[in-house]
Amino acid sequence: MSDMQGDFFGQKPSQSRIVRRDAITDEGLKHFQNAYPGQVITKKDLFYYVYGLLHSPDYQERYADTLRKELPRIPRVKTYEAFKAFSEAGRRLGEIHVNFDSQPIYKGVQIDAGNKPLTPADYRVTQMKYGKGKDKTILHYNDRITVTGIPLEAYEYVVNGKPALDWVVERQCVKTDKASGIVNDANDWAIETMNDPRYPLDLFLRVITISLETMKIVKNLPALEILDN
Repeated sequence: MSDMQGDFFGQKPSQSRIVRRDAITDEGLKHFQNAYPGQVITKKDLFYYVYGLLHSPDYQERYADTLRKELPRIPRVKTYEAFKAFSEAGRRLGEIHVNFDSQPIYKGVQIDAGNKPLTPADYRVTQMKYGKGKDKTILHYNDRITVTGIPLEAYEYVVNGKPALDWVVERQCVKTDKASGIVNDANDWAIETMNDPRYPLDLFLRVITISLETMKIVKNLPALEILDN
């Protein structure tokens, strides 16, 4: 994590005032290094190990009750090979998830726009909807654009209780907050920040790629065998 210093005193932060602090303590690192004598393990290796482990279905199932009540507890796996596998998987997952905006657009769908050229205005979205009967292989992006052939496996990647794709459908919209009256318009972000009116559509297609790749990695994680403390 980075700590920006200087704002409190009315000074503009500069690069020299950025202080990087590790969230992993020296004691925590040593706890894992002791489990695998002779192996070189850095704090970055351990960070990605944790990220990979938290995606493990075995871990999530074994600690389901505990995870509902308290912060995750991170066990040591039996072998260095398993530690390395979780760490490498976590590194790949981290790259995908942090850099979600640069992931490839999924090409395995069909986009029907009525065989007419699309203008920037045609990409305006108000509320995406799935197909009739909640058919999730179909997405009605707006009145002009329909996406078909969405792989159902992409919905296996769940974030905070719902598929990542559902989050895109829910958040990339135009919605007025009842309490404040503030209008949250995904199109404003797309045009003013991303300089791309089709950003909401491309985000959905990128998240298909992310979801499929994430589940491919997750399904290849090693079985969770914990080292006795």
